Amino acid sequence: MKRTLPAAATGRLKAHLKRGGLIAYPTESCYGIGCLPAHPKALRRLVRLKKRPQGKGMIVIGSRLAQLLPLLQRPSEHTAAKLRQTWPAPVTFLLDAAPDIPPLLRGRNRRKLAVRVPAHEGARDLCRKLGTALVSTSCNRAGKRPCKTEREARRRFGRDVWVVGGMVGRQKTPSRIVDADTGQRLR
Repeated sequence: MKRTLPAAATGRLKAHLKRGGLIAYPTESCYGIGCLPAHPKALRRLVRLKKRPQGKGMIVIGSRLAQLLPLLQRPSEHTAAKLRQTWPAPVTFLLDAAPDIPPLLRGRNRRKLAVRVPAHEGARDLCRKLGTALVSTSCNRAGKRPCKTEREARRRFGRDVWVVGGMVGRQKTPSRIVDADTGQRLR
């Protein structure tokens, strides 16, 4: 069952994100934790909170391909068609990042960005209501088990993040990660 974000909360959540705030929200296999993809302060806060290696890079989700395009170099028509045919799905593609994408987002010394239109209707709806793509990394400290429930996300991160309620999807494993150019599966 999908829980809808009330209209009154949407404006407050947008303001929270614009100030560099972090949010936790349900995705296909676990709670995700994220922020605005182009907000350097928020990205640094997220890396510190998770104790995540800075060179690793992060996934960005959107409600549709068009929401992700500002973060990317324009994909070929063939690649764009493949993405539209595949999404929404628990499949993350690596695509060439736009030149101004922060290194913390794409990963140090990497030129590609991991992007997805999730199969989780609530995560897509959140991006649609907020009018923005969101960073989506598992809601956990690096190397620890990800949060599977709203209660668990609140208990572990409640003071540091805005937790959006809802149910996690039925996917048992994280999204597949595929290089869009080569088709190589990386996860």
